[in-house]
Amino acid sequence: MNYYVDPDIKKTERVFPGQGRYDYLRYDMNENPEGLPKEFVDSVLKEITPEFLSIYPEPDRFLNKYAAYIGASYENVVATNGSDMAIRYLLETFGEKGKEVVTVSPSFEMYWVNCSILGYKHVPVAYNDDMTIDIDRIVDAMNDNTRIVVLLNPNNPVGNVYTEEELQKVIDKAHEVGAIVIIDEAYHYFYDKTFIKYALEGDNVVVMRTFSKLMSIAAVRLGVVIANPEIIHYIKNAKLTFDANAVALLFAERLLDNPEIIDELIRVEKEGKAYTLESLEAHGYWCKDCMGNFIFVEPKHDAREVTRRLEEEKKVLVHAYGNDLLKKYIRVSVGSKKAMKLFLDAFFEIDA
Repeated sequence: MNYYVDPDIKKTERVFPGQGRYDYLRYDMNENPEGLPKEFVDSVLKEITPEFLSIYPEPDRFLNKYAAYIGASYENVVATNGSDMAIRYLLETFGEKGKEVVTVSPSFEMYWVNCSILGYKHVPVAYNDDMTIDIDRIVDAMNDNTRIVVLLNPNNPVGNVYTEEELQKVIDKAHEVGAIVIIDEAYHYFYDKTFIKYALEGDNVVVMRTFSKLMSIAAVRLGVVIANPEIIHYIKNAKLTFDANAVALLFAERLLDNPEIIDELIRVEKEGKAYTLESLEAHGYWCKDCMGNFIFVEPKHDAREVTRRLEEEKKVLVHAYGNDLLKKYIRVSVGSKKAMKLFLDAFFEIDA
């Protein structure tokens, strides 16, 4: 070839999600298995007229409502094309080529992927064998070369959470070395505790949220970054002019207009998770509440083989892992009691 390719992009190896999932029961990517109420979706779709589709997105109406919803100001929030794009903006804005980004490992893969693409050094901090994480090891991994440290609260896939004391240790060390702290709260609505106050009151903390999980609009992609106005200003400098699309913004705005739908989504998911954990334990399984909308379960047979058979014989998708820490388990996304009964019936038959 005689054209230039950025060397960091050239060396990056990607594995993209599997395709052809529409005809399956999907418990593999932490989506809502059933989605939003149909009557709500139908009501929003009526607003999507030809004129609506012909106009560029205008995020400010949603952002003002969202800021009020979380107890912040418009200057504290910015919308992005999913939290994937928020991660890219944050790493581009506050990272530095050749410098370090600290995360736990395993964690959401797009952090290390973006480090590879951007030419940053990813510094993974490993979990203990019992799936706990030592906060002092995260603090010790930070130094004068650290530009960003990332905490997912709860973390995907392990599901651990952090205390305020643990977070403060990380923030204090980040101040010492001149780093930004990103707190990814993709699963906040399944776990009540939030660190938003640190983003609103601090000068080096960012919180991210997504509308893909509880809010159930992963298809149209919407994320939100929450931080102090200076950080938000820098992110806006980096972002595309028209990033979050108008359909996503409209659905999100109508969800905020109908908070009872959000409350019901939370109730239904918690009911489904409790039912699933109780059923698995009653059948003698070890399982773990991962604090988000997913659980771990240890099958009686090889986890990868069970995953394969569920897909091929029952058209049920779950997630298995290849790394030593998690290879015994499958991760199962959680939804309503009805949705989880479908999973359990298939799982108990396959793993008999």
